[in-house]
Amino acid sequence: MIERLDHLVLTVADIDATVDFYQRVLGMRHERFGAGRSALVFGQQKFNLHQAGREFEPKAIKPTPGAIDLCLITLWPLERVMAHLAEQGVTVEEGPVARTGAVGPIESVYFRDPNGNLIEVSRYPA
Repeated sequence: MIERLDHLVLTVADIDATVDFYQRVLGMRHERFGAGRSALVFGQQKFNLHQAGREFEPKAIKPTPGAIDLCLITLWPLERVMAHLAEQGVTVEEGPVARTGAVGPIESVYFRDPNGNLIEVSRYPA
């Protein structure tokens, strides 16, 4: 029945700080749409951003900054990812470590976004 993920919603403490981080650190594109809405676009997916306390309806029962754990796939070698994170002042919490992704083994590094969300950047073997 389900083919793919289109978008998900991140409830954030500060939209501008979130946009800056995801553009600068992860190379996502900021897109504005609708009446003052913001999204972070990458590939054929996007993260819609909701400002905490001013969410769009309908919304999650407990929309909370820092409650998300995301795994994003990269084509970059993880050594390059880690060097880029260091250049951007981002602290790696764990990794590289072996994990299991949706279609097999992956190698991952973990860090936090400005909202406290856990971000996992992973690479499948070539």
